[in-house]
Amino acid sequence: MATTKSTTSGRGALPVELTSFVGRRRELAETRKLLASSRMLTLTGVGGVGKTRLALRMAAEVRRTFPDGVWFVELAALHDPQLLPHTVANTLELRQVSADPAGDLAAYLEEKKLLVVLDNCEHLTDACAVLASKLLAAAPGLRILATSRHVLGVEGEQILVVPPLSTPEAKVRAGDAAHYDSVSLFLDRAAAVAPEFELGDGNRNAVVELCRKLEGIPLAIELAAVWLRTLSPVQILERLEDRFRLLTTGRRAAPARQQALDATVGWSYELCSPAEQLLWARLSVFSGGFDLEAAEDVCSGGGILRDDVLNLVASLVNKSILVRIQATEHTTAWYQMLETIRQYGAARLDEEELRALQFRHRDHYRSLAQQYDAESFGSHQANWFIRLRREQGNLRAALEFCLTDKSEAAAAFEIAAPIWNFWFAGFLREGYRSLLQALDLATEPTRSRAYALWAASYLAMFATEFDRNAAMLAECAEIAAGLDDDRLHARIKECRGHATLYQGDLPAAIGLLEEARSEFRAVGDPLGEFDTLILLTAATFFLGDPRADEFARQALALAEEHGAMSSKAYGLWSVGITQWGAGAHAEATRTLRDCVRLFLTMHDLTGISFGVQALSWCAAFTAPDEGAARLLGASQAIWRTSGARVDETNAYNAFDQRSEDHVREALGSERYAKAFAEGAAYSFEQAVSLALGEDADAGSGGEAASPGRGLPSAAGGLTRREREIAGLLAEGLSNKEIAARLIISQRTAETHVDHILAKLGVTSRSQVASWVAEQQGR
Repeated sequence: MATTKSTTSGRGALPVELTSFVGRRRELAETRKLLASSRMLTLTGVGGVGKTRLALRMAAEVRRTFPDGVWFVELAALHDPQLLPHTVANTLELRQVSADPAGDLAAYLEEKKLLVVLDNCEHLTDACAVLASKLLAAAPGLRILATSRHVLGVEGEQILVVPPLSTPEAKVRAGDAAHYDSVSLFLDRAAAVAPEFELGDGNRNAVVELCRKLEGIPLAIELAAVWLRTLSPVQILERLEDRFRLLTTGRRAAPARQQALDATVGWSYELCSPAEQLLWARLSVFSGGFDLEAAEDVCSGGGILRDDVLNLVASLVNKSILVRIQATEHTTAWYQMLETIRQYGAARLDEEELRALQFRHRDHYRSLAQQYDAESFGSHQANWFIRLRREQGNLRAALEFCLTDKSEAAAAFEIAAPIWNFWFAGFLREGYRSLLQALDLATEPTRSRAYALWAASYLAMFATEFDRNAAMLAECAEIAAGLDDDRLHARIKECRGHATLYQGDLPAAIGLLEEARSEFRAVGDPLGEFDTLILLTAATFFLGDPRADEFARQALALAEEHGAMSSKAYGLWSVGITQWGAGAHAEATRTLRDCVRLFLTMHDLTGISFGVQALSWCAAFTAPDEGAARLLGASQAIWRTSGARVDETNAYNAFDQRSEDHVREALGSERYAKAFAEGAAYSFEQAVSLALGEDADAGSGGEAASPGRGLPSAAGGLTRREREIAGLLAEGLSNKEIAARLIISQRTAETHVDHILAKLGVTSRSQVASWVAEQQGR
């Protein structure tokens, strides 16, 4: 059975195939042909026929064709259609802060040339169709390859029905039998479980008949081959024939291919012990996979001892019911079920059993969130972030269970609120949405609601919803007034100080943050103290307050003391900007590059954006040349990838403007604009390489000048839509008015305006108007 592990690279995210790919030459050729001639291709077919494996193999083969990557989006664990755009955006490394993620995606993809694989769409067909249509209309360089048991119905969609593997006739020579894909697959998987097995005259007829009985369905063949550990092909065939007879007794036979899969899965189920069957069914409550600790917590009891779970899991792995993903330096072993097998197990549960399991599942992830809250500022900080990313499907499932029953909604507070900084680091809109839903349903003024209000207000700030941020903090303070909770009071002050900083009132922000820091120290909350030190560094740095250096070094020392690597990267950022502020530009550059490298190991896009932005400031005042202008543009490219908005706040933007003015004065407007636009057109990888000084040729053409990443042309490198919006800017329209005129969201309009300013190397709307007038004059 196929086992994969997800990997990412500069060219996308595509699972690595850990078992061999067998046959399918005709289907691969047809898929390649259809994908080249159309922009939307859906692979359909029955469960277990190999749609995902075919899509993965094709995606790997055409990877070099797409300069902006091939991206695999697994949807089996996603149940809420409203989270589809967020899921796609996060896979594409676009972290959203907008209420219109589909619009953000459309704007982000407009100039890119990439392939997106949407896997297992059948339970989200309408949502997938709507999103695919919107993205294809906005991004001419986008191709979508979907797998689904149902056609999506997108305009222009090409359909390829994935057939079963070829099977031999009843009588065929042993040497010829292996030429058929179904037999070849059986032999390949047999070699993995029974290396001594060989196809010969004694077993040829049984193997051939087995592949024919199973209709060439890959999943069915793989499940059958597993039993060669203990049974001969003849014995496997006999037992499967018994299962076929059972399936067709007393009811109309299902279609042959579905019957073959049902027979094999059901036969595998019946060959399991009662305890294995029970665990199989209970494990179906997990979404996207699980680790051993989760299986022990959720599935033990009522016939399964906790100490027996490990051996039962191992047995299900040996029977290929579970797929094991090996442990790494930062993770434990992880177990997954193919969706077809998971659904079979779920069907073995009655309503009462399922609800009891959902409660246990919810309680496990509530406990996990509490543990994260207690341990996330320490030596396992990076490991925790990786763990929660892996558990995202289960976190979603636990939250959905809470939010579908008003009486359970308050439990969502205790899952979503403690992991507030996980949401911020990559899933802001999803976490914000869950918290708002819970707050609407569970309105009792409890301690849990107060912490949820604080967490939601923090995320609202980064969604630039400052009015909502203030309203939620005010309610949080009302509840906190009746609680003996000094930590909560400190958090409220920190969040108010943070919002005040981002809105530009630096002296007021410093006052609130200093009070919060003292209160965090008093209650022994090192993470709270660290966060306020970083914010105090930023606020005093922007004001030219000499205390900035002291705050920065205290923050770095606190992170190092606790072994918190992500926090250490922010500490290096704070030290780096104060070194730059003191004129130690070379030293600041080294410190900030160390900061970016640390963030890279954790793939923290917002942290990387902060680091590269500060490096662009250093470059501007160290050597105000074309390389500095290019890096200022590259900083904007990285901020666009992160999706965060803090670079547009008053204080940060002021330093961007100072840097721009300094370089523009040294180069002249024309040379500056050209170099800035080159950097703004860089990919994320190119921009990071430039910032780290690892790509001396980043600005000399190469990949930056390749199709889909071209440098600005006579039209300023603007797309057709951007030229249209530039014209509206020249007419004096606001972002809101542009959105109304073009029937797009205001957030999408803002994104387009950002791109226009970056590409033209200008900083004001009036400069865009001047550029438009110049173009019209030409």
